[in-house]
Amino acid sequence: MSMPFPFTAVVGQDDLRLALLLNAVSPAVGGVLVRGEKGTAKSTAVRALSALLPEVDVVPGCRFSCDPAAPDPQCPDGPHEPGEGTSRPSRMVELPVGASEDRLVGALDIERALSEGVKAFEPGLLADAHRGILYVDEVNLLHDHLVDLLLDAAAMGASYVEREGVSVRHAARFLLVGTMNPEEGELRPQLLDRFGLTVEVAASREPDQRVEVVRRRLAYDDDPDGFAARWADEEVAVRARVVAARKLLPSVRLGDGALRQIAATCAAFEVDGMRADIVMARTATALAAWAGRTDVLAEDVRQAALLALPHRRRRAPFDAPGLDEDKLDETLEQFGGRDENAGDDDPDPDGPGGGGGQPPQDGPDSPDAGDAPAQPEAADGGEPRPSGAGAGEQSAVRAAEPFPTKVLSVPGIGEGTAGRRSRARTEHGRTTGSRRPQGALTKLHLAATVQAAAPHQRARGRSGPGLVVRRDDLRQATREGREGNLVLFVVDASGSMAARQRMSAVKGAVLSLLLDAYQRRDKVGLVTFRGSAADVALPPTSSVDAAAARLESLPTGGRTPLAAGLLKARDVLRVERLRDAARRPLVVVVTDGRATGGPEPVALAGRAARLFAADGVASVVVDCEAGPVRLGLAGQLAGELGGTAVTLDELRADSIAGLVRDVQGSQGSNRRAA
Repeated sequence: MSMPFPFTAVVGQDDLRLALLLNAVSPAVGGVLVRGEKGTAKSTAVRALSALLPEVDVVPGCRFSCDPAAPDPQCPDGPHEPGEGTSRPSRMVELPVGASEDRLVGALDIERALSEGVKAFEPGLLADAHRGILYVDEVNLLHDHLVDLLLDAAAMGASYVEREGVSVRHAARFLLVGTMNPEEGELRPQLLDRFGLTVEVAASREPDQRVEVVRRRLAYDDDPDGFAARWADEEVAVRARVVAARKLLPSVRLGDGALRQIAATCAAFEVDGMRADIVMARTATALAAWAGRTDVLAEDVRQAALLALPHRRRRAPFDAPGLDEDKLDETLEQFGGRDENAGDDDPDPDGPGGGGGQPPQDGPDSPDAGDAPAQPEAADGGEPRPSGAGAGEQSAVRAAEPFPTKVLSVPGIGEGTAGRRSRARTEHGRTTGSRRPQGALTKLHLAATVQAAAPHQRARGRSGPGLVVRRDDLRQATREGREGNLVLFVVDASGSMAARQRMSAVKGAVLSLLLDAYQRRDKVGLVTFRGSAADVALPPTSSVDAAAARLESLPTGGRTPLAAGLLKARDVLRVERLRDAARRPLVVVVTDGRATGGPEPVALAGRAARLFAADGVASVVVDCEAGPVRLGLAGQLAGELGGTAVTLDELRADSIAGLVRDVQGSQGSNRRAA
């Protein structure tokens, strides 16, 4: 399309538009993270922002956008003499989720560097984004090593490219804007904290507003240029206001009273470190400049807190981001009082776009059955008697507190997505050998390259010191690191597991394993079985939060169709293997091993387990059997699966039996490794 969708034509989403504009006024705020469901104009608003930014002056011909008034003395295209430059529009550079490291930081020609001593450097996206916007859609799906590079560049304001001692450095100061759907997984805390502000967006539930969204989008798709022309005056007005606010910004006074409110607010909400205080101060100052004032008021501090603190309040992976506004108001009143208008969510209700944003919708509370009476378990280990929740079914119970778990890993060496669980051949990690490069050389194995080139020096005319290196001599380093796996939980929710104390412990154990999966960058899925069938409670996803929510509301009761649960899990793995063949699965069966559902339940469960063993799927059985008399059925199931069994106590990392152990059984381990 010839024209981006106009920023001022976005309907609603007041907080999103305000956060983006504040960063346009003061890039020092530190960027925006936009969280929300799909189809809520996240990407549309971000792409439209670049048209509102003032033009930048650059040194003519510099690929790194040096400022002609103060050129970078270490610019690879320099040195540049200070002087007049040329103006160009601000750039918005988009980083694809599947981008390579060379595409992000730039590529260095190793062959020319070794043979000719020439630093032939091709700039990457970080160089393109210097003095502009770096936009990462689906930032939560970005590979870990790219996240690390982004963190380094954001912290230092520069990018370093190093290949076997050859180094190139260039400035990389950019406005980082990311969008994400929380259902697809959360961000690492280190990257989350790098975003100055965060905004939650949701589709409006007002029919009139939804109609207006559709009307404008259809008009834009039919005639982009004509639609943009109708909003040109509004765009010019907002651009002028951004320029005026930038000029006013140095004159805005952040008094001691406002600083005290900022410090008290950050302390009251127990945010880590001092970055939150600094971001709040810069945001409140930008809010005052945007409103055309030279003094920061309490309303600015309040709005800054609502934008800068929610994502920093996330104390654990399963905590929902958010801010208690009543507590915020009390803190502001205690430390200086609030301005009369501080209760307004939008300090500029007549700002661009209009329409009124919709606050994020709170999800339903998880069922709380903590005060309900416990369900008695039958003395013979059968189904407990239902009480108050309908025959054969009991209400959900809360999970016990999660704990650090032992390391469960898949045996052998994989080639899946980078993570932190099982051994794998990766682009990053320790060097284990070398090979001829297949395509572009990314990681040079220097010793192997020298060894390959050495025998040919006389034939190449080299008789003195030095080394003549040809392309055929280059060797790619092979590396071993860690991969993320698909951890598929198969949870027994039958009546034999339904004793309230035991089910709470079981959910706590699964929650602990989910926490471990979050930290190791795994995908997770959840299959449950009870009554007469098995269900896919959660298809494989990167969102462990979604799995934790499904687990919390999991009801129990009925018979134990163990075979159905295993076969359903096998179907899930079959489908997922078609989508992502490189990601190896780890099946975690949480059960006491009883099988009581359907005809010949024990024999069927055994046959289903042996199918898993034949497929070579790594598995572990978490034995939930309790009581003085134990049948050892979970251990038998683990043997038929070709895996291992651990008790709830052994699952703990700090237990005597909770040492690091690969998930491999005596049956089939050699077959799986092969």
